[in-house]
Amino acid sequence: MKKYLFTAALATTVSLGAMAEGYQVNSLSAKQIGMGHTGVALNLGAESMFFNPGALGFMDKTLDLSGSFTAIMPTAYATTDGTKYSTEAGVSTPIGIHAAFSIYDNLKAGISFYTPYGSSIDWTKDWPGAVLSQSVDLQVFTVQPTISWRIIPKLSVGAGLMISWGNVDLNKGLVSASSTDKMIAALQAAGQMPQGIPAFGHTTPASINLTGTADVAVGVNVGAMYEINRQWNVGASFRTEMKMKVGAGTAAVSYANEVAQTILENRVGIIDQANFKASMPCPWVLSLGTSYKPIESLTLAFDARLTGWHTYKSLNIEFLNPELTDFNQHIEKNYSNSWCFSLGGQYSVTKRFDVRLGLMVDTTPVNDNYYNPETPGMTKIEPTVGLSFRPLPSLSIDLGFMYIHGCGKKGASVEYPDLIGQTMYGQLGAETASFMGFSPVGKFTADYKLHAFAPSIGISYSF
Repeated sequence: MKKYLFTAALATTVSLGAMAEGYQVNSLSAKQIGMGHTGVALNLGAESMFFNPGALGFMDKTLDLSGSFTAIMPTAYATTDGTKYSTEAGVSTPIGIHAAFSIYDNLKAGISFYTPYGSSIDWTKDWPGAVLSQSVDLQVFTVQPTISWRIIPKLSVGAGLMISWGNVDLNKGLVSASSTDKMIAALQAAGQMPQGIPAFGHTTPASINLTGTADVAVGVNVGAMYEINRQWNVGASFRTEMKMKVGAGTAAVSYANEVAQTILENRVGIIDQANFKASMPCPWVLSLGTSYKPIESLTLAFDARLTGWHTYKSLNIEFLNPELTDFNQHIEKNYSNSWCFSLGGQYSVTKRFDVRLGLMVDTTPVNDNYYNPETPGMTKIEPTVGLSFRPLPSLSIDLGFMYIHGCGKKGASVEYPDLIGQTMYGQLGAETASFMGFSPVGKFTADYKLHAFAPSIGISYSF
């Protein structure tokens, strides 16, 4: 019976899919946020190491330093059974720090530190979808040494080695309040539990925290840029897939109160402090771009980025304890590749002041049959604005702002194993348990909306 309970609980709780849809970061440059985060076919100096290592070869500075900090403040809404719920205020803080220098006129090198993936969302502990997600905090960090060679005056190629690591902290309900209340009523009717135990109502009786640190993963970021003439550039870059592997994650169970612990500990306590290993993809990204200067003071750019989310077919979980190998999990995800389109413009008002405007359309990779509030998947429309001021010719202060509008999702639903329901099916038999209102599978349906504000500030220095 313990094995049966354990397997059911794991299917409910160890859903690290929170590390999937919605965690790719498109806000790693305050300057380029203002242009819709374009950059594949632009000479950005040190920042080109992220957008397109090939473009670094066109840098005309001896040394270029830049850093950006963005605060992403998302709010998600879920309406279920006529009631609207929203996430608590949370902030993700992606950063990008870059340093590049000239070795020769046609050979450049540098190093970058940035956060290409991350997510932070808090639905609160006791909302109706708690068995799917309470809160998620994910961060991935990358260090990238890069070299770029301008083979001929109009063509440059480059490559960077991506060295990445990360961590995840996920909380979710282990059992639902409604199923627990039904179980209490059934046990009281059978004389197996004293009367007078208060109902949990909207309080999640037991929750689980899943934490893990990913081992170092390695990939490459390669690219090329070609200057057609003084007005037109084209570029392409490719970041390879990396697998972020959690080698020794830990699960910790907590209870709403002593009553919940007394009722549930013998059913779910086996999960507490269990260790597992799992992996998540940082998918490959193919970026294509072009830029155009109709006049000297105006630059226009367009990027199209294809992200290979199709590699995220399933989440596989294996346990370190040899006695628990029967409980390894295979959770279907079946994501699809997705496109992000960016359009932006920069106008130099004076030699010291630039203004920018942009727009991104980011399509969702999420399979509608596996929809989950961990990171609500939906196509997003993201207008941007920005400006730069140079108090000195070599120093630039950059400001950017992005508004993220989720297009919404109506009637999205997901099924999940109901631990209490499966327990009662095992103890009472399917017919009796069903008659008493239990089900081995729960279903959560909601209408979702999402928006976020993302102000960004950066500074750069070059000579």
